[in-house]
Amino acid sequence: MNKLISTMGALALAAIAFAAEDRAPALYLAPERPIDKRVEDLVSRMTLEEKASQMFHGAPAIKRLGVPELKGWNQCLRGVVWNRPTTMFPVAIAQAATWNPQLVHQVATAISDEARAIHNLGLAGQAERKGLFYRAPVINISRDPRWGRIEECFGEDPLLTSRIAVEFVKGLQGDDPKYLKLVSTLKHYAVNNQEKDRTSLSAEVPQRMLMEYWLPHFRACIVEGKAQSIMAAYNAINGVPCAVNKLLLTDILRGQWGFEGFVVSDTGGIERLVLGHRLTKTYEEAAAKAILAGCDLDDKEFPQYVPNAVRQGLVSEEAVDRAVGRIFRARFRLGEFDPPDRVPYSRISADAIDSAAHRELALRAARESIVLLSNRDGFLPLDRQKTKSIAVIGPQAAVFTAGCRNYTGLASKTVNPLQGIRNRAGAAVQIVHAPGCDLLKTDGQDAATQQAADAAAKCDVAIVFVGTNSQVENEGRDRTSIGLPGAQENLVKAVHKANPRTVLVMINAGPLSIRWAKDNVPAIIEAWFNGEESGNAIADVLFGDYNPAGRLPFTVYESLDRIPPQSEYDITKGFTYMYFKGQALFPFGHGLSYTRFKYGNVRITPGRIRFDGSVANAVITLDVENVSDRDGDEVVQLYTHAVTPSVIRPIRQLMDFQRIHLKHGETKTVRFSLPADRLAFYDASAHRFRVESGRYDILIGSSSEDIRAQGQIEIATP
Repeated sequence: MNKLISTMGALALAAIAFAAEDRAPALYLAPERPIDKRVEDLVSRMTLEEKASQMFHGAPAIKRLGVPELKGWNQCLRGVVWNRPTTMFPVAIAQAATWNPQLVHQVATAISDEARAIHNLGLAGQAERKGLFYRAPVINISRDPRWGRIEECFGEDPLLTSRIAVEFVKGLQGDDPKYLKLVSTLKHYAVNNQEKDRTSLSAEVPQRMLMEYWLPHFRACIVEGKAQSIMAAYNAINGVPCAVNKLLLTDILRGQWGFEGFVVSDTGGIERLVLGHRLTKTYEEAAAKAILAGCDLDDKEFPQYVPNAVRQGLVSEEAVDRAVGRIFRARFRLGEFDPPDRVPYSRISADAIDSAAHRELALRAARESIVLLSNRDGFLPLDRQKTKSIAVIGPQAAVFTAGCRNYTGLASKTVNPLQGIRNRAGAAVQIVHAPGCDLLKTDGQDAATQQAADAAAKCDVAIVFVGTNSQVENEGRDRTSIGLPGAQENLVKAVHKANPRTVLVMINAGPLSIRWAKDNVPAIIEAWFNGEESGNAIADVLFGDYNPAGRLPFTVYESLDRIPPQSEYDITKGFTYMYFKGQALFPFGHGLSYTRFKYGNVRITPGRIRFDGSVANAVITLDVENVSDRDGDEVVQLYTHAVTPSVIRPIRQLMDFQRIHLKHGETKTVRFSLPADRLAFYDASAHRFRVESGRYDILIGSSSEDIRAQGQIEIATP
């Protein structure tokens, strides 16, 4: 830590020396002065070339001013990317499946503790230096099951995504009123939802859908979460690339939402304006258009072309000053120009990195994310006393599948499903393992499948682990099918035929259509790419050491036949639980438990609300009772439906939820406060959100289709 203080001191002395030479007060070095004044002072001392150099994520140091090297950006979607082990948490879609924003906040806080500790080690010369700009979370929304990056997002619903993402942002940035722990960068703004041609495509989106579906979660993370950075997506929206989209970057982001941070283009985004979208012929034009629209930070194109763009009159130096100032406002809030003893996060030590407490948190998050999709006749949990042998089968059984490795670090120890079952089964239970088939190959799998079936026939229970990997769904790769890849479905059928006492466990990200398994296999579990403790978490659920309560954050469709093409961005055409009129294989919000819960005694007050635009809430309360002999969690979900709307409205729409824990026999009263303005739709003709008079169904249940209690309110508007 002495080296850290020495390093910061040297930078400060360099700046003070400059100030003395210039005979002007170094206002930017005074921690007690307002940040905006300090930023203005520092930027005023830079040359045009120096300003442009700082609009690059690899910004060099300006030694004469004591400005340290920026050290780029890093990733931490579920663990800090580093050259040493850090804690690996579940993927983002699994975090969303917990339906527990408070838990996600704890996960993000643990991640940011590790990130700051790594930074502190780097400043002290004890490790690789890492910057504090982090490109997380990904809050794009999974309206299409084919999208290859579903593992990185929080599901198909704006409300669920908002509640999870806001807590993730707060956990990353910390709770100090002056200083930031990290800078959280929201990705990818906006309507980034397709991998094919993503750097050049234009998403055609009706204005109403843009405001109702594609932007609310971004707004929540800016207005409530106070995210300090946002990434302009590669794609265009209605013909205008996001990096030069003034409507997005200035009018909405800053004008309507009051964003005070900086905008960064996706990697190479300015270059894509020339080579992908072919918006401009020169890089100077592209850089100027991006800055004028509200983009502040980019790759090498900004430092390379911004000075000439200014000299050519394409953009003013004042506009450059604004962009540079936004970047430095974040850097000042990170404490880069203040003595370390003033910055509380400078005291986070290396003990936080890959700690035992964080590993325990990773286990808890993995457990809470697991979704029990089906459990015919209470087949699970397995009884250790009655289960003497288990066949552990499948291409995902004995491998640790991390999913996309670009957005997490290296775990010091990982637990695959086979290891987890061995850890939890006990010495008296015989474990037999057979891979059964390759994850992707279709041909030449008969012998391995037969070997697995033979193993299953000799055991009391067979557990088949199937799913996907980064060769199936990943950044840059959408799926063309939502079925099990390769020969995996044949494996499931063969094992089940050999031993009907079969459990199916899926390790994947995006939804998988498993119609045959749902109709025939006694129990099915969705276990995700679930981090370093995934194997232990799965085993805890299988043996009943943990009572599952995860819920699906997306719809699982039976096939692609009933949904629109991937190029359709208007979800009213039939995407998501809100507008899909078919029968889902597993609905949004679905998840079972080893416990049964009874809903009742619903009260709604007032039953009629006169809404004139001011604050007005309906309070909904109900009693939830655990009617089983086992403690458990329930996720109580509140949906609404406009009874006679003047425009197409959702079949039902999530308005709130609570994950609660009840001991066996316990009853809890759950209370929801529903603001009337949450019932609004976007009136495209008036260019504003509007609450419509009429009746609204209040639907409360354990999923979007499992409605167990209901009522109605009436809204009256002037």
